[in-house]
Amino acid sequence: MNLREILLESLQSLNRNRVRSGLTMLGIVWGLVTVVLLLSYGKGVGDAVMQGFMGIGNNVIMIWGGQTSMQAGGERSGQKVKLRDGDMEAVRDALPFLSAVSRETDDGFSVKYGPKSVNIQSKAIDLPYARMRRLDVEDGRYFEPADFAEHRQVVIFGPHAATKLFNGYPPVGEIVQIEGQPFTVIGVLRNKIQDSSNNGPDNENIFVPFDTMRTLRQQRDPDSIVFQPSTPAMHLQAIQAVRTVLAQRHNFDPRDDKAIGAWDTIEDGKSMVQFSIALQVLLGIIGAMTLAVGGVGVMNIMLVSVTERTREIGLMKALGARRRDILAHFLLESLVLTFIAGVIGMAVAFVAAYLIPPMPLYSAMYKTANHEGDIILRASGTIMLTSFIILALVGIVSGFLPAWRASRMDAVVALRHE
Repeated sequence: MNLREILLESLQSLNRNRVRSGLTMLGIVWGLVTVVLLLSYGKGVGDAVMQGFMGIGNNVIMIWGGQTSMQAGGERSGQKVKLRDGDMEAVRDALPFLSAVSRETDDGFSVKYGPKSVNIQSKAIDLPYARMRRLDVEDGRYFEPADFAEHRQVVIFGPHAATKLFNGYPPVGEIVQIEGQPFTVIGVLRNKIQDSSNNGPDNENIFVPFDTMRTLRQQRDPDSIVFQPSTPAMHLQAIQAVRTVLAQRHNFDPRDDKAIGAWDTIEDGKSMVQFSIALQVLLGIIGAMTLAVGGVGVMNIMLVSVTERTREIGLMKALGARRRDILAHFLLESLVLTFIAGVIGMAVAFVAAYLIPPMPLYSAMYKTANHEGDIILRASGTIMLTSFIILALVGIVSGFLPAWRASRMDAVVALRHE
């Protein structure tokens, strides 16, 4: 019996037992819809959490002064290391494989507009900072080289900081007083989701050129240095290279990882990806268990079919059918039943994923538009393929026992079956 005949016979068997087949297929459909929606939910949660984490920037590493834990150059351990003016330039010039380097200070400034005065968290930065930290300007402009070369007193507001001071009034072009010094507002950042930050989210900050700190606070030394390796794969090499450059300038052992503190967001990003994958695997297992319940239904209906067709099996064996032929025959029948239900289930799951509205996660917190940062269920090609593989495994496992039982029947006993 060829494949076409087996398929036709399987369809005829399903048609003869419509109610029984329909109920069995319903279990498969329900299980497959569960698998697709759970995998979609896991991916949606993972994507939203990753978006929140990546608000800190693109492959960013931050370092700051620490305290030595090893002796070096005649110095005892326990010496404090403080970043100095010129450290950023030394790192930038010595390590060309860093695609961007910037100084950074974190402070709180008194900012006044008209009669209103508020304290706002502030950062003094260099020009490359924006593309590392994903500072996208929505209104106005970002800093330009002339702002640094000419020591212009200009400031960029995070959207929440702008609302805090201006109460909805357009701030671009306005003059504000920062620590008593006049600054022109040149831009307002786009509202962004940021679940991780160093000293406050960027939405709540204002940003000024680094050299203006000499005017505001007589400060030349950075609190930290922010840099970005040319490729994420070089992040550990980049941290060690930066530590080596600073060790030469500050007289500590470059192997001393306590001398310079570091926040490697690339490594943390890997952990977030692993979390997302683990969540999807967990939800996939739960969905597969639900689908397995439908597989039990397929096994039951095939066992009944084998019992009802015992004499037919005996006749097939008497005519020369081998065990593997009968095994393949009934296994294909179970797969036909499973995959017909699977096609229906995938269509239902695809539609259901689009009908389920976005589930709030970050939108309420960050006041984003178009459900940005929320959990959105979308049955992607990868999810559908994964669901299909799970379905195939369930179909094979469910059909194998009845098919094996049919293939092991004795021909004489089967022919005498009433």
